[in-house]
Amino acid sequence: MPTRLLNTPKANVRVYADAEELALKAARSFARLADQYVIGGGRFTVALSGGSTPKAMLSLLGRDPFRDTVPWESIYFFWGDERTVPPDHADSNYRMASDALLAHVPAPADHIFRIRAEDPDPERAAADYEADIRRAFGAAEGWPRFDLIMLGMGPDGHTASLFPGTAALHVLDRIVVSNFVPKFDTYRITLTAPAINAARNVMFVAGGADKAATLKDVLEGAYQPDTYPSQMIRPGDGALLWMVDEAAAAQLGSASP
Repeated sequence: MPTRLLNTPKANVRVYADAEELALKAARSFARLADQYVIGGGRFTVALSGGSTPKAMLSLLGRDPFRDTVPWESIYFFWGDERTVPPDHADSNYRMASDALLAHVPAPADHIFRIRAEDPDPERAAADYEADIRRAFGAAEGWPRFDLIMLGMGPDGHTASLFPGTAALHVLDRIVVSNFVPKFDTYRITLTAPAINAARNVMFVAGGADKAATLKDVLEGAYQPDTYPSQMIRPGDGALLWMVDEAAAAQLGSASP
């Protein structure tokens, strides 16, 4: 059970004691949803996140007991965002997921849809990934519905590669875009907020004291999406869950017994 539950106006929040418990409970939630959707519909579609806390969760999923119990052959893997680097680069979200999880489980190669962010043209890389998603979901138009989109949150309130004050925050008609991020002087490839909000389940996994003040503003403060892009994530017909540790939740209120 979580250390405590918080009821905020904008989300359900589960708070765990520390980073280790957070990673374990997130792994269990992933496994539960995978079973649920594979049993109910034959497959489970998930978009993975980068970041240290998601990495810890993926590393657990790549070990026993999850390695032998999760229906890996029926899972389709996508990514919520990617840095514009080759897939073997140390900063690649794909490489992180591959090293932590995919190299250790029997996921079919044709079920793994990475973003080809090494393309020197980030606009083309984004358009190609949007086309890949549409083909995988058989959706020529409209929004594909991922069963689960996993997200992290940075200390600045960004999620995926939706950074404060960037152009991608205002894109309403694309699944995937390239987004120039001035603080890094580079492009990122990212799912848009409307694409994320079409998912059946969105799960934020965030830990660390450096996120406490921002998390309070995101969940309990005024709506300022250009400042805190994570506030844009509000699934219209899906479940939104925040899984955080005590350090990240230190400034949140509205605790229930």
